[in-house]
Amino acid sequence: MAENGTDCDQRRIGMSKEQHNGNFTDSSMLSERKRREREERLNIVLWKKPLVTLQYFCLETLINLKEWTIKLWHRRGVLVCAVLALAVLTALYYIEGAHQQYVRYMEKKFFWCAYWVGLGILSSVGLGTGLHTFLLYLGPHIASVTLAAYECNSVNFPEPPYPDQIICPDEETTEGSISLWAIISKVRLEACMWGAGTAIGELPPYFMARAARLSGAEPDDEEYQEFEEMLGHAETAQDFASRAKLAVQNLVQKVGFFGILACASIPNPLFDLAGITCGHFLVPFWTFFGATLIGKAVIKMHIQASTAPPFDSSLPKLFVIITFSKHIVEQMVALIG
Repeated sequence: MAENGTDCDQRRIGMSKEQHNGNFTDSSMLSERKRREREERLNIVLWKKPLVTLQYFCLETLINLKEWTIKLWHRRGVLVCAVLALAVLTALYYIEGAHQQYVRYMEKKFFWCAYWVGLGILSSVGLGTGLHTFLLYLGPHIASVTLAAYECNSVNFPEPPYPDQIICPDEETTEGSISLWAIISKVRLEACMWGAGTAIGELPPYFMARAARLSGAEPDDEEYQEFEEMLGHAETAQDFASRAKLAVQNLVQKVGFFGILACASIPNPLFDLAGITCGHFLVPFWTFFGATLIGKAVIKMHIQASTAPPFDSSLPKLFVIITFSKHIVEQMVALIG
């Protein structure tokens, strides 16, 4: 009996070792296969394999068109309503009448908003490699409006889109009647549209990580690979950068909407990581985009106006207005004197 029990234990130990070795071998083969597949994907580029690249491009385009057609067919009611609304707007745009003045006004307003939204997208898109559109466009615009307000003693000059030169109104106003809040209200539309553009520019990392998680494939993006490595070494991270990234990831993952809102509302050079985190953990789109839009276009634009990559030099909208405010600068100089 004892010998039979000993034999059974030895066979059990042998089987567990073989199973362990088999799992180890399977994982090694799987990682090796993933490595080869990744190398093959990297070699599929237009200048190395033009025919294969074009073939995959055409196949992917056909697949996407098929999926979009199916989705549109399932939402055909919404599609019909959108087409009818577009037809009505087109008719109103081209038919002459007294309504044309309102049409022209809305057209100018739409292109003005689209201009600032586009500049905001250019500022935040590209995982930290965006254009300094606040320093180049929004900051000088806020400064020019502030200077014009104190020069004219009024903010009643033409509404945007402004002409080449801001023309002062004819009515007389009392000296010192310009308030800081009046200037903030004058540039609020441009600042909020620019902030909304920065929120839209944060979507590519989210969609990239979400698609990679749903497909189960390893993306070739370096930011995503860094994020995967950070998740693997989260508990042993000691340096400040790794701990900061881990803190952002934990805040977004555990707090949800309000965590994303907090990360989007403060100067945060690691917000691209928040987008990747939300995509990786399959956070709903409207939860991520809604919190990002509120944080960047509403809260952040009234506190500070830019997180300009790659230096993350935050320039407050209030700071720009105060810097170019005549009586506030005079008071500061008097206090210093």
